[in-house]
Amino acid sequence: MTTARGEKAAVGGLENPLDIIHEDHMREREVCALIDRLVSAASLQDADVHQIVAFLEEQLPQHLADEEIDLFPMMLNRCEPEDEIEKVIEKLQFDHGHALADAPAVVAMIRAIAASSSDRFDHDCQQISAFAHHARRHLILENAVILPIARARLTEDDLRTMKRHMLERRGITPPPETKTC
Repeated sequence: MTTARGEKAAVGGLENPLDIIHEDHMREREVCALIDRLVSAASLQDADVHQIVAFLEEQLPQHLADEEIDLFPMMLNRCEPEDEIEKVIEKLQFDHGHALADAPAVVAMIRAIAASSSDRFDHDCQQISAFAHHARRHLILENAVILPIARARLTEDDLRTMKRHMLERRGITPPPETKTC
């Protein structure tokens, strides 16, 4: 497994789509740390601001689609009743809706703060900080509950399907599947 550092996950380079999701989670944690630096009045380089904006505008929607379209439905299909996964997924879907709805305003506030060398908008900083805090709490639930159960419950066919869909969502042509005798 590779480690996240600002760039998009190497979707084609990782075999297991759950590793790709994990990489996206690591990247989101990095973005939250950059948001914390921005809010604390630390100066950020243009590349850091670009990383935050690119993640929120491009990568986050793809990542959420990976979970909403493939991961969560597959888990609901594969998990046992004792996994009690329905309520967890319902909570995560609610969080996803808020993240997608809030991201454009957060991006606008980040751009405004980054463009202003001296003016800090307390209300904006509070909202951006709350967004990052909520994202971290969300990631804890996904990393501690969803991914381990997904690794235990999803089949090889599920994982192949998920990876193919992830590649397609990113405009990458999946390699032809090889069949063995």
